[in-house]
Amino acid sequence: MNQVRQGVRLTDEQRLDWLRLIRSPNVGPRTFRTLVNHFGGARAALEALPSLARRGGAGGATQVCSRADAEREIAAAEKLGVALVALGEPGYPPRLQMIDDAPPLVAIRGQAAAFALPMVAVVGSRNASGAGMKFTQRIARELGEAGFAVVSGLARGIDAAAHRTSLATGTIAVLAGGHDRVYPAEHMELLDDILSAGAALSEMPLGWEPRGRDFPQRNRLISGLSLGVVIVEAAKRSGSLITARFALEQGREVFAVPGSPLDPRAEGMASSNRARRQSLKRPTSSPCCSRSWSRETYPGRKQSRNPPKAASSRGRTRRLTSARASSPCSARPRC
Repeated sequence: MNQVRQGVRLTDEQRLDWLRLIRSPNVGPRTFRTLVNHFGGARAALEALPSLARRGGAGGATQVCSRADAEREIAAAEKLGVALVALGEPGYPPRLQMIDDAPPLVAIRGQAAAFALPMVAVVGSRNASGAGMKFTQRIARELGEAGFAVVSGLARGIDAAAHRTSLATGTIAVLAGGHDRVYPAEHMELLDDILSAGAALSEMPLGWEPRGRDFPQRNRLISGLSLGVVIVEAAKRSGSLITARFALEQGREVFAVPGSPLDPRAEGMASSNRARRQSLKRPTSSPCCSRSWSRETYPGRKQSRNPPKAASSRGRTRRLTSARASSPCSARPRC
């Protein structure tokens, strides 16, 4: 985008224009980028929206997010302690801005320093097995000890276990709704605990109740923030498989933790393997993951004071391959 150079902050007026544009109907991250680059700025794009809509055959008055609505959102965000950070500004998560459909503005609450850590996503089944929960706790703990922040989606099951285990070392919750519309509501206390050493991120406005189609959009942010994704059990057509697909499309590594082939909570990983010719890695512990992201590939990574022992040759990463077919996950983020 031409309006903001890397590391330069928006003015208050520019931030207001950006917010108005991204909150206008039918404007998603890709359309936002196209409009700003074509018209030279968000304000010029806002002025052009009505004529563009008429040219596209839209009937009636074109809705554009009003200045008053944007000002109310900014005021409410400040009251809640939420910062609206623009793409290219200092504080915007570095790996997230590399994806094709990076949000122009992200709403961040908590400790901004958490985004300076290298991040690994850990996601999986909401109705996880005891073994899956135990493995999640182990891998999240060891990743934290190795200097990684753990990213997840604040869902029940695996997500919650990953967050709780990494509270002290830093964890990031990616929300499908606004910061004041936590889902599930029972995890509001968990989110408060996360914010003491970690952070929460959303691209949705305050007051936004998450809908089913918002979760795949959220999942692309989980993988986009991260160096890689660890999937711990996943049922067929689960959101975890959508996250895995986004991760592969974004060039992230995906580690699959399979469960019993007879357990429906884990059959999604097996079907995903059969449905793809993508290579998935199978970890036995966090060293299998963390070796993939050395100081050479991520200079900002902290070294653990007590680094985990290297896995034996039996525990080294194995590749799982499969025949090509279409992915069972068809949900896409808005344009």
